[in-house]
Amino acid sequence: MSKAPQDIIIKPVITEKSSYDAALGKYTFQVAKTATKTDVRKAVEQLFDVKVVSVNTVNYDGKKKRQRYVEGTTASFKKAVVTIDTEAKDVSYLGKGGKAAKSDKKYKTAIEEFGIGQ
Repeated sequence: MSKAPQDIIIKPVITEKSSYDAALGKYTFQVAKTATKTDVRKAVEQLFDVKVVSVNTVNYDGKKKRQRYVEGTTASFKKAVVTIDTEAKDVSYLGKGGKAAKSDKKYKTAIEEFGIGQ
């Protein structure tokens, strides 16, 4: 049973660091706690039509907070930093009979829907 890509990627994380990294091809998302790196890769490729190079994930525990006499914790979450392929060069390889063949890349080199102006 696999989840839909919309269930894996919850929302983009927009901070100063993530805005700077977006110009370099690294996008930060808050993802489902049960999502694996493979799930995140497939979800980003399906939703944004880009080629994912690598995925790094971090689990954050909730912080302890206190309001007067009542103690509680904030929600824990999982964050993923996704690096996409930003070079749209054609790929050449050897085909049958040793002939050189080219394949053009049919995906985008940036995520415009991320929420920041680039």
